[in-house]
Amino acid sequence: MKIEEIKDNKIWQDFFDKNGSPSFLQSWQWGEFQKDLRYRVKRLGIYKDNDPKAIAQVIQINSKRGNFLFIPHGPVFQSADNNQHSAIKSVITHLLKYLIALAKKEDFSFIRMAPTLELTPEKQKIFSTLGFKTAPIYMHAERLWVLPLYHIGIDRAKMVISGNQPEIRTNPVSDDQLLAQMRKTTRYLIRKAQRDGVIIEKRTDDKAVDDFWKIYQETAQRENFVPFSREFIRGEFNSFNKTNNAIFLFGSLPTTSLTPEVKGGFLAASLIIFTKSTAFYHQGASIHSKIPVTYLLQWEAIKAAKSRGCQFYNFWGIHQPGRTPKSWTGLTLFKTGFAGGQIDYLPTQDYIVNPKYYLTFIYEKFLNRFRGV
Repeated sequence: MKIEEIKDNKIWQDFFDKNGSPSFLQSWQWGEFQKDLRYRVKRLGIYKDNDPKAIAQVIQINSKRGNFLFIPHGPVFQSADNNQHSAIKSVITHLLKYLIALAKKEDFSFIRMAPTLELTPEKQKIFSTLGFKTAPIYMHAERLWVLPLYHIGIDRAKMVISGNQPEIRTNPVSDDQLLAQMRKTTRYLIRKAQRDGVIIEKRTDDKAVDDFWKIYQETAQRENFVPFSREFIRGEFNSFNKTNNAIFLFGSLPTTSLTPEVKGGFLAASLIIFTKSTAFYHQGASIHSKIPVTYLLQWEAIKAAKSRGCQFYNFWGIHQPGRTPKSWTGLTLFKTGFAGGQIDYLPTQDYIVNPKYYLTFIYEKFLNRFRGV
């Protein structure tokens, strides 16, 4: 096998799309966004006899927690090979050798991979036999809640989303069928929001970031989490909006029915990111209200995904005991009410290059306690 940098957007995107586009974190746009954040990015192609077997977008992170090479939700494997353990191990082995040399040359203390491989003992063993250990902290969602928008069922959806097979095109699920699958309370609250006159706007204008940020700040204070910066949200949105792969949704009431505490403002908002196969609910914000705006907002986001031909609506992370904060239980109840199923990826994997890693390990253990994991 050989490894080469890919510098052509089309070559990268073609492979990404043909092999499930499982996570926007391995998209070309995410790499461009990371560059805007001043990180260095390497886009690697792993080839066997000139046949691309995998791609890996590597973010070179220099931070207070430590210096490391990070592959977020990757590598992306060729779908035909993804359930062949020998093929996966061969790719990881060659990629690891390349990254160890880079880490030693540029003083990175460890290599971190967050693969989109479905969690199984066999796939966990691939990494453990190569010397990886489970990272003390998650970097991106490892347990996801996903709603299939086509008639393929959650088990086959798991195979597509974890890259075990390419896209499966059947008939889309109708709106009535999607509603019927939902938890009774969720379906009721969607209809109640409609009766209450809730308005959902889809926006891609420049001011959308500022309007989202106002609600997002309030959400962070209420739920006691550290929010991304306004510049981060703006950068993420702009990177994907350039290729028509991002929208904001805002929920509000008609001006004639606004109560004093919400007069002139939005009650909920979300940022949706798209790949060829999937719509991702990546950022959300809301103001506490008796009006179930968030339910209708999610329903409109699901319908927007259907209108683009997406196979899946990915609600992103849900609570995973021992890996995510206990405070996620309420959000998990909300997400699971829309039907769908749970998908578990392998936990984030670390390969230690030098002992500096243990300083990061101690810091991240402390961070877990601060987060309430």
